[in-house]
Amino acid sequence: MVSTLTRPFERLTQLLSLVDFLEPLSAEALDELAGRISCESLRAGETFDIGSEEHAERMLLVLRGRVQLCERAHSGNELTIAVVEYGTPLGATGLASRAIGQRELCARALEPSLIGGLDREYLEEVVDEEPQVALRLAQLTASRLVQMEERWVDLGTKEVKGRLASMLVLLVESEGLVTPEGHYRITTRYTHHQLGSMIGSQREAVSRAIGGLREEGCIEVRSRQIYVKDFEALRRNTGE
Repeated sequence: MVSTLTRPFERLTQLLSLVDFLEPLSAEALDELAGRISCESLRAGETFDIGSEEHAERMLLVLRGRVQLCERAHSGNELTIAVVEYGTPLGATGLASRAIGQRELCARALEPSLIGGLDREYLEEVVDEEPQVALRLAQLTASRLVQMEERWVDLGTKEVKGRLASMLVLLVESEGLVTPEGHYRITTRYTHHQLGSMIGSQREAVSRAIGGLREEGCIEVRSRQIYVKDFEALRRNTGE
């Protein structure tokens, strides 16, 4: 990763202070960390591949924006592993061995984003000096594991419309804004293909599911943005 950061050093320190698991670090430690991290800016829609070496030897942090982390299958299809917001690591980068990191991963910026790369060796030094960082990382990893388990249950037991409804509920909870009409607007403009990769379905099936939810009055789509008009009806479609 080549550093393309143009913001002042103090700004980078401030961004690092917003990373949850780094909160136990002192101001001096954050300053040192800012001098050891490499950064890359991404425009909305830009992607970069995460190779096995990058995955194993460097922790990637979303310091600004929102990033979609995807796994590419040999067929060319994508499955979204997570939508990662600022202050959060990208998947298990920097924590998994090279053998585990052989998967084909890519990160796609959903909005202008800044990605930081922290060498694994230095991360281990930070953890040795401040054990609370390790504890917070373990808690974050456990929380993600629970979320993934719940997601796989959804994929295995629900029809496409139910899976889509579950994903839209999550998106409302994570990024929904209330409109003057009292509806929820999902701020990111997701394509049908992106939604399909998030629920393990084809674009055509997602389009049909969106049509069904629109007919039921659950959602409305305007200028490629999804508005949730009836949140309780949407939740009922999840089957929970």
